[in-house]
Amino acid sequence: MNLKCIAIDDEPLALELVNAFIEKTPFLEKIGLYDNALTALQSMQQNDIDLIFLDIEMSDLSGIEMARILNDRPKKPLIIFTTAFDQFAIEGYKLDVIDYLLKPFNYNEFLRAAMKAKSHSEMLKQPKEVSAEADIDYIFLKVEYQLVKVMLKDINYIEGYKDYVRVHVTTDKYPILSLSSLKSLEDRLPTKKFFRIHRSYIVSIDKIKAVTKTSVQIEDKNLTISENYRKEFHDFIKSGY
Repeated sequence: MNLKCIAIDDEPLALELVNAFIEKTPFLEKIGLYDNALTALQSMQQNDIDLIFLDIEMSDLSGIEMARILNDRPKKPLIIFTTAFDQFAIEGYKLDVIDYLLKPFNYNEFLRAAMKAKSHSEMLKQPKEVSAEADIDYIFLKVEYQLVKVMLKDINYIEGYKDYVRVHVTTDKYPILSLSSLKSLEDRLPTKKFFRIHRSYIVSIDKIKAVTKTSVQIEDKNLTISENYRKEFHDFIKSGY
């Protein structure tokens, strides 16, 4: 399985190095090289990209800002940050980036990160195919120093909250707070039972009481459907899933 990738860096030598590493890696298919994020975003409207090697410190639009923009998209590419500054590691975790390469990095480090992206991409495809048919009825969540079993039928919706997720359940008036990203939890859920409607929300289809163009109602809570998820969600609902 090949990954279509682009690289973005406003330092010519750094961009040239990443380009050389991409061309050296058999499973990476280079789509483009860019010296700024705005041009790359425009190009991505015409191309499906699986992976981005993204510098952080850039003029006009930083790598952090670009990652936030892509996070709002239902089918966002995997991101590997390439930067000379290690203080962005925490921010990278919050934005669900797949890895973090600290400049100067060598080919072995680059290849290790690229292999991680390849494995993650393959893993994402498998659960989506399996979950549609498999009889999955629970997940385990990391809560403090233990794994807590949560039945899927008890989940109303899931809310992203800083470095955590809040899992709102029917069995408790307080949400379960788990150290996880919303994206990683989304990848573990059955696609016919749960749907992401916003960068901050995943909803249980069975718990939806009503749907409007811009929101869904679950119990007495109205949750916003963001514009980037709206068409896909409404198409899913109309199809009868």
